[in-house]
Amino acid sequence: MITPATTHKTSATLQFASALSRKTDTEAAVRDLADAIRAQAGQAPLDLGLVFFSAHHAEKARLIATMLREELHIDLCLGCSGEGVIADGEELETAAALTLWVASLPQVRVTPLRLSFSKVQDQVQLAGWPKPNVEISTCILLADPFSTPLPDVLSLMTERYPNSQAVGGLAGGGHGAGENRLFLNEEVFDGGLVGVQISGPIAIRTVISQGCCPIGERFMVTRSDRNLIYELSGKPALERLQDAFESLEAPQRRDAHRALHVGVVIDEHRSRFDRGDFLVRNLVGADQQAGAIAIGDVVQEGQTIQFHLRDAKSASEDLHVLLAADRAKHQSQPLGALLFSCCGRGEGLFGQAHHDSLVLQERMGQIPVAGFFAQGEIGPVGGRNFLHGYTASVAIFSEPDDRKEPQ
Repeated sequence: MITPATTHKTSATLQFASALSRKTDTEAAVRDLADAIRAQAGQAPLDLGLVFFSAHHAEKARLIATMLREELHIDLCLGCSGEGVIADGEELETAAALTLWVASLPQVRVTPLRLSFSKVQDQVQLAGWPKPNVEISTCILLADPFSTPLPDVLSLMTERYPNSQAVGGLAGGGHGAGENRLFLNEEVFDGGLVGVQISGPIAIRTVISQGCCPIGERFMVTRSDRNLIYELSGKPALERLQDAFESLEAPQRRDAHRALHVGVVIDEHRSRFDRGDFLVRNLVGADQQAGAIAIGDVVQEGQTIQFHLRDAKSASEDLHVLLAADRAKHQSQPLGALLFSCCGRGEGLFGQAHHDSLVLQERMGQIPVAGFFAQGEIGPVGGRNFLHGYTASVAIFSEPDDRKEPQ
C-alpha cells in the first residue's frame, strides 16, 4: 500500500515532498515511492533526499540506495534504519515501512558528511569535512549507536563550526553492533555516521521537546564530583530530592518513581528560565549514606538545576507549547519537517498512536514530514548541541523570515 505523497511549493521555488510505503517487498516499495514523488515534484531537481526504513528492509539497504538514485536522480541522498518509521501524520512502530522525503533547494549548499570509527582511534577527527568556519548552518546527522562516540563528535563540531546546529537521531532496528544500516548516496554502512550540512538561503528551525515539566524549586549545585551531586543550595541533594517528591500529588508520585529527571540550566546568564533552557538528564542513582544523587551527565558547582517529571501529559503539553511558540515567532510558513522521536515515546508513552506526528501537523499544517523512532535524539538546547533521550527533535524548513515573497 502506498500513501500519496504530500508536497509544498512556494513562489521562491523551495519545494518539499514525502511519501510512505507499507509494502514488505523492498523493490516494489521503492518503485511506489519514486512514482509518488515524481507525480508531486514534476521536473524539479531533487537536491536532497532522506530515507528511513524499518528493520524489515534493512538487508536491502543497498537496493534502496541504488534504486532511488537511479529512479529520481537525487543529488545527495542519505538514510538509515529505525526502530519505527514516521511519515506525515503516521507513526509505524512495528510494521514494515519505508518513507522518502525530498527537497528542491535552489542556491542552498548541501555537503555530505561521513565518519567511521575504530576502537584503536585515540580521538575523533572530522576528516573530509568542510574546513572550520563561522557560517550559519544546520547538520542533519544519522549515527549508529553501537559504534559512534556522538558526544565527542558534537563537542568537536562545536569547536569547528560554532554557528552550526545539529539535529538527527541514532539508527535502530538492529539488536547489536553491525545490525543497523546507514547509507550515503550508493554507499551502505553498518556503523559510523552519515549526514549533510545545509547552508545558504533557507531557514531551518529546531524544536527540541524533552517531554518534562519542572517540579519543586530551583537549586544551585554547591558540592559535586563529576556526575555526583552532594549538595544543592547548601543541603544534601538527596534531601532536596525527597522534598520535591513529597510535594507531588499521589498520581504524580507513582510516575515519579520511574520518571524523575534532573534539568540542568545551560545558560546561567539568563534572568529567567523557561522551557528549552534546561538540559534534561536521567536521575540514575542515590547514595543514602552520603546524601548524594547521581545523574547521567557531568555537573559543576555553581550550576542551577531543577527536578523534572516526565509523563504522557507533560510530554504532550511540552511538544504542543514549543511548536506553538515557534509558529507564533516566525512569519515564514513551514514548508517541510523532519521528526526524530525517541523509541521510548510513541504509543507506549502516550497510549495512542501517531501522537508526535499528529501534533506536528496540528501546529505546522499539512507539510511533508518524515523521520524515525531513534535510540537517541540529537538537537540543540541553549545554543549547544546534545544527544538526548525520550525527546522529540524536530527540524522545520522554511524561507528565511526576512525574504520577501512576490506579490
